[in-house]
Amino acid sequence: MRKTSFNDAKRISDVISRCQVCYMGMTDEQGLPYVLPFNFGYEEGVIYLHSAGTGKKIDILRKKPDVCIAFSTDHQLRFVNEGVACSYGMKFRSVLAYGKVVFMEDPEEKKRILNLIMQHYTGRDDFAYNMPAVMDVAVYKIVVSEFTGKESGF
Repeated sequence: MRKTSFNDAKRISDVISRCQVCYMGMTDEQGLPYVLPFNFGYEEGVIYLHSAGTGKKIDILRKKPDVCIAFSTDHQLRFVNEGVACSYGMKFRSVLAYGKVVFMEDPEEKKRILNLIMQHYTGRDDFAYNMPAVMDVAVYKIVVSEFTGKESGF
């Protein structure tokens, strides 16, 4: 199946907006890949994530902030000949984002970003947060240096 690449902002945003999960790849101190799924928010070319404030991923990201974020949606199995395994393929749309993690420390900005993330999943951006929870959560943005998109079967 033919794959088509794209990098225009509208198509990138469209793919990202339809995804429920993204996967962030990073590299640990031994040079090994470490990939985790995340809920996310997206606004004007910036990806926002949140997690616990401590742990392996936080340790890695504070030392090596370079990451790759993968989004994938619109999956549909298709085939040319039902009896021939090699004729099967998957329709999909995907986006890769390369960039650096920047940790957000300002409590008001953290709340804004948490509401942006919640809006992606609930359509609401008016949640209340208590200060201990805001201080304990890690909120970070990915400053993207490059987006690349790909689709197959469309």
